[in-house]
Amino acid sequence: MIKDKDSWLWRKGRVGVIAVLTLFLVGLLTSTFERPIWKEVKATQPELNLREVEGALGQGLVIGLIGGFRTIIADFLFIRANGFWEKRDRPKTEAMLNLVTAIDPRPMFFWLNGARMMAYDMPAWEMRDLGGYDEVPKSVENKIKAEYAQLGLDYIAKAEAFHPNDFRVPLEKAQIYLNRLNDTEAAATYYKEVTEMEDAPYYANRIYAEMLKRSGRPEEAYRYLVELYPTLPTDDFRASQDVVLERIRELEEQLNVPSFKRFPVQPKYEDVTGKFQIATPRGMMPLDSVSGGAADEIEFKVVPDMPPPSSHDHDHHGHDHDH
Repeated sequence: MIKDKDSWLWRKGRVGVIAVLTLFLVGLLTSTFERPIWKEVKATQPELNLREVEGALGQGLVIGLIGGFRTIIADFLFIRANGFWEKRDRPKTEAMLNLVTAIDPRPMFFWLNGARMMAYDMPAWEMRDLGGYDEVPKSVENKIKAEYAQLGLDYIAKAEAFHPNDFRVPLEKAQIYLNRLNDTEAAATYYKEVTEMEDAPYYANRIYAEMLKRSGRPEEAYRYLVELYPTLPTDDFRASQDVVLERIRELEEQLNVPSFKRFPVQPKYEDVTGKFQIATPRGMMPLDSVSGGAADEIEFKVVPDMPPPSSHDHDHHGHDHDH
């Protein structure tokens, strides 16, 4: 019994020693390559980008040293970055975020949150330091927003090398251009890129059309939605067919599309009297308001509950967040 007890104690003690040594090694490694960063920050400038971090650390050497501890150390450093973020310490937050993705660029979580901290939070901190939004001229505010938006864009752009087929990269760019720079043209470009990628969310299609509309291109937006509508599945609420149709109707009003040309256009057919009728789907205006020319000689009839146009469901998945 004593021998078994000693053996059990030995096993437990060995596990404890290994755990302590592992924590010690992680702490030693992180403290070793953190020191050059803060030395660089203090000796040069507040803005420390990824290139400067890699130059200070020697990325290849660091990655080789930490080996299998890469994930653990990156997680630990992101927690440190979050601590600096809570303190609104911009230089250290930026430096630590760059270090996190330099060590482990695989988690998209790091890239997305880092870009958002830079594009959305850091300009607010600087505005606070300058006295607040009420005290800072609008021109200065816009300059600050543009500076940090570009910082966020540059940061998320680096993720493309590691996540070339991930729709979240162009989606994040589109949102920064829209929400921080009010650049609907650039936002439309990246939303379009999102719509062409595998597993893109349905809402990206609707926002892309909205960006076209806001950019002064309502005709393009209309054509895009008309082509999109038949491809949307009817059994997936995220596709929001009803929302798409509603926006088609709004654009038809804006563009003054004649009733008989509105989507979906139904074919003419002959009834038993030999006169042509035009079936008007629900939600469309009947054509008996059309006047002039041959239209007055046509008998128009509204046929209720017309079946919808044939649809071709595409394998298109995504989460629904809409504007």
